[in-house]
Amino acid sequence: MAVREIRLFGDPVLRTVCEAIDGIDEGVRALVADLCDTVAFDGRAGLAATQIGHTQRAFSLHIDGEVSYVLNPELIAVEGEPVPTGEGCLSVPDLWFEVLRYPRATVRGIDLNGDEVLISGEGLLAQALQHECDHLDGKLYLNRLDRESRGEAMRRIRESDWF
Repeated sequence: MAVREIRLFGDPVLRTVCEAIDGIDEGVRALVADLCDTVAFDGRAGLAATQIGHTQRAFSLHIDGEVSYVLNPELIAVEGEPVPTGEGCLSVPDLWFEVLRYPRATVRGIDLNGDEVLISGEGLLAQALQHECDHLDGKLYLNRLDRESRGEAMRRIRESDWF
């Protein structure tokens, strides 16, 4: 469909808890197409609906060259001990901080046919699953930073050209 503009830190839609999708219609199909088109660039691992201005529970992934999506994703399992993981966000450009993430994660949701989808993985996939589910719950990775790192992030955001 179209590559959409990414909403940036400060946009209230990024703090919105997304609503479940209760029926698959042309609007939902268009949202999925936009999510997939917008995530399909080098350096983009995931994109939540809020990042393109929608408040429906959906995200897309771009892992190992493959683009996929999940509707109504729910993080159902995390495994291992959380480890510091370098992380950034398309909605907070040019920042990179260590965030505690579980090394393995599983998300359950549905596809455009209403069929159940189960995605499990480790490494970048696990990180992206956790990051995108946070977005759909109205949280940015900045919320997971320790006090000192969050202060540094906020200072850098205020000094940025995009804020």
